[in-house]
Amino acid sequence: MSAPFSIVIPTLNAAAQLPETLNALMPGLERGMIRDLIVSDGGSTDATLEIAEAAGAVVVSGAKGRGGQLHRGAEAARGEWLLFLHADTHLAPDWVGAAAVHRAEHPNLAAAFRLRFRAKGLAPRVVASWANLRSAALNLPYGDQGFLMSRELYDYSGGYPDQPLMEDVAMARALKGRIRLLDTYAATGAERYERNGWLRQSLRNFGTLTRYSFGADPEKLSKRYHKG
Repeated sequence: MSAPFSIVIPTLNAAAQLPETLNALMPGLERGMIRDLIVSDGGSTDATLEIAEAAGAVVVSGAKGRGGQLHRGAEAARGEWLLFLHADTHLAPDWVGAAAVHRAEHPNLAAAFRLRFRAKGLAPRVVASWANLRSAALNLPYGDQGFLMSRELYDYSGGYPDQPLMEDVAMARALKGRIRLLDTYAATGAERYERNGWLRQSLRNFGTLTRYSFGADPEKLSKRYHKG
């Protein structure tokens, strides 16, 4: 029987973050659970592609924009299950067990990991707690929590839309409540929060989500978001 999981990682100049993200996937390789690794690149000019190729990844190249990159990565993946992962998100050491249990017991649901930040202090814990509450109560995890789902469920959702921002929210909505939180975590980088301030960045994220919910153009939102 083929290994069930395809890992899909969108990248853009991610050489500094990608090695640790890939290293955290090792338990899946050791247990024979990873069928392929897809790195969907949006035009990196650093060593991202060299790192991906050295790790044995299938590299898919195209225009930048996370939604489109995820969509192209999913098309190249061969696994029965797809795990979408940001390039700066490190899975917990027990991730493969949690993913295997989900696959066996909840085949008709997607899953996201509980969020942690790789930062110390009260603010990171508060923001992560809010994200986990939002994920559980509203069925609205973000992409930095990872998304795990069967190929069948991914196809049912219509796949990731080709948009540069809020592609994770669009996917969560398309799944129509078919998402659960896993009993383990994903630890993501906190650079934007540390640069802009935890409260300010949280308010910016909420404002972006609100504008998107009321129909704002993802292209315009992306330009505004990435100014900060």
